[in-house]
Amino acid sequence: MARKVADCRRFPSVMNCTLTISGEEEEVVRAAAEHAVSVHQHADSEELRRDIRATLEDEKVPAYPMAGPPPPEGEIFDL
Repeated sequence: MARKVADCRRFPSVMNCTLTISGEEEEVVRAAAEHAVSVHQHADSEELRRDIRATLEDEKVPAYPMAGPPPPEGEIFDL
């Protein structure tokens, strides 16, 4: 399943919000709705969640782990 992204920078706001939320679709919709209500003063509704879902984009950067298992604890690596 493709990860999704909700990015406040795509929409004008008084506060110039820069929050980006990424994850599985249901996680992103839930978190973005909570953010819209608590920060942007929207009313929580099915319409809000439908509108959020319609604006989601596929995540373009691969999620960690990018390839293979994580490095051993304490090992430093470059991405």
